[in-house]
Amino acid sequence: MSEEQITPNNGAYSADSIQVLEGLEAVRKRPAMYIGDISIKGLHHLVYEIVDNSIDEALAGYCDHIEVTINEDNSVTVQDNGRGIPVDYHEKEKKSAMEVAMTVLHAGGKFDKGSYKVSGGLHGVGMSCVNALSSHMITQVSRDGKIYQQEYEIGKPLYNVKEVGVSDHTGTRQQFWPDKSIFIETVYDYKILASRMRELAYLNAGLRITLTDLRVVNEDGSFKSDFFHSEEGLREFVRFIESSREHLINDVIYLNTEKQGVPVEIAIMYNTGFSENIHSYVNNINTIEGGTHLAGFRRALTRTLKKYAEDSKMLEKVKVDIAGDDFREGLTAVISIKVAEPQFEGQTKTKLGNSEVMGAVDQAVGEVLTNYLEEHPKEAKMIVDKVILAATARHAARKAREMVQRKSPMSGGGLPGKLADCSDKDPIKCELFLVEGDSAGGTAKQGRNRAFQAILPLRGKILNVEKAMYHKALESDEIRNIYTALGVTIGTEEDSKEANIEKLRYHKIIIMTDADVDGSHIDTLIMTFFFRYMPQIIQNGYLYIATPPLYLCKKGRIEEYCWTDAQRQKFIETYGGGSESAIHTQRYKGLGEMNAQQLWETTMDPEHRMLKQINIDNAAEADYVFSMLMGEDVGPRREFIEENATYANIDT
Repeated sequence: MSEEQITPNNGAYSADSIQVLEGLEAVRKRPAMYIGDISIKGLHHLVYEIVDNSIDEALAGYCDHIEVTINEDNSVTVQDNGRGIPVDYHEKEKKSAMEVAMTVLHAGGKFDKGSYKVSGGLHGVGMSCVNALSSHMITQVSRDGKIYQQEYEIGKPLYNVKEVGVSDHTGTRQQFWPDKSIFIETVYDYKILASRMRELAYLNAGLRITLTDLRVVNEDGSFKSDFFHSEEGLREFVRFIESSREHLINDVIYLNTEKQGVPVEIAIMYNTGFSENIHSYVNNINTIEGGTHLAGFRRALTRTLKKYAEDSKMLEKVKVDIAGDDFREGLTAVISIKVAEPQFEGQTKTKLGNSEVMGAVDQAVGEVLTNYLEEHPKEAKMIVDKVILAATARHAARKAREMVQRKSPMSGGGLPGKLADCSDKDPIKCELFLVEGDSAGGTAKQGRNRAFQAILPLRGKILNVEKAMYHKALESDEIRNIYTALGVTIGTEEDSKEANIEKLRYHKIIIMTDADVDGSHIDTLIMTFFFRYMPQIIQNGYLYIATPPLYLCKKGRIEEYCWTDAQRQKFIETYGGGSESAIHTQRYKGLGEMNAQQLWETTMDPEHRMLKQINIDNAAEADYVFSMLMGEDVGPRREFIEENATYANIDT
């Protein structure tokens, strides 16, 4: 396969301007096109691509155990007990089928529906793409009683496929070393991989996944390892997500069926909270932008619940209209469908477009939910009562929502009084700092670059939206100010919580708080607000956290800002001979302790600052973490903080 690319040639456009990228060169030239990016996200995507091939074997019924190992040298090994990649001669390519699968883009069994009915691979470039972006890769296949092997460097075979031993089992073993000349980051994060492996275990009931980290040795001499396995699949998944919330009913409403040739599996729970938490998957791919399967689910849920409520005369005395949103408040659901030929669309290519899926999901949910409501009248009444409460609150939120909407400049309304706006109006260039406190906000206003940096001071801790009804959130001055400053609009009466960010005024929204426990708490409150009410901001990569320094270290005329204790210790060793007594250290506990120039130099200047971009690697895991951190249950929160104390910014 090849890719044509137009390249500049001293301004001339001729035959010489057409560059043909042969084979896997296209992947190395434009890696982000194939794996998203070349940072931490893309690095971990390499593992997912290889694991997805093993998952395909599991979906086909030939694999029940996958072992993922992070090796001491930071290479990764993935081994399964599937059928093993075919190694026989490929007539068209005139080489082993294994070499074809490893070195040719868009080659593999998933394009032959006789081999795989459905496939988890998103673009069909899995193994060959990983091979192209690895400095070295070793593929071993056990099949027909023999072990076959081939090695590669940056996607090119070092020798022909050869026999290297005998085997009494079948399967594929892949080991790869990410290319340091391609990736910005090449150190694997165990927690990120564990999160995805846990998710895959829930999505594939009965599948066993082992994750081992040979870089970390436990006290007993064993290596750090986790085993992921779920017999009940989505039912356990939705209970995991809901484990930190108060349940409205204890039942998991579950269905696992096939409609119109589409396998549909869904698990539903209701809680006493106010958020809608739906996680949808197609062939194990998290469709964070939804699509036709989500639309079918919502349509069936609204239709079925409304019909039951009307038939049971529960809405006779209700004076407000019931809208679609009301049926989903306090709802947590996991939707998993399998589609032979999924059509993805949307900005991140994770929105399902197959029109036939909507009807299939609608039918499946309608049938199962109707039966559940008829067979569980007590639970059904609790759900409908919750819906009525949501509708009443939504009408109360209408006035609050109208107060949030920005007025046009011609109407004499405008931005929040506390906002110090920037002069540039291009959202791509503009930054909004959400600053803890009026005092620090004043310092930030003095120190900023007025051309592209806007400052919005926030008074104290904003409302915890995890515990508050929606209209209460909109009545909060600080939350209203954030909405207004951003320039977003908030839905319509029918879809009251949907934020429209088309007119977003800043493409960098930076949370800037004190470097202490209270500051970290405010960070979490603001992140919770965006995650629940404007997740598009996070999905588009617009949300950041500023990192002010912890110390200013001085030795004579030498001054150095330090963001970590390790940096401070290095300064002491370099200039103080290892002794703190020659060294003067100023500990910054608040932004207000820095003057405008210091705040600019350390925290706001794009040339020198460090920003942490907020990303969501796993939406379901993030859902659980936010509900656990910001919910009512203290136990899991304390346990989480203790486990992550080494990473937390905690003053003692």
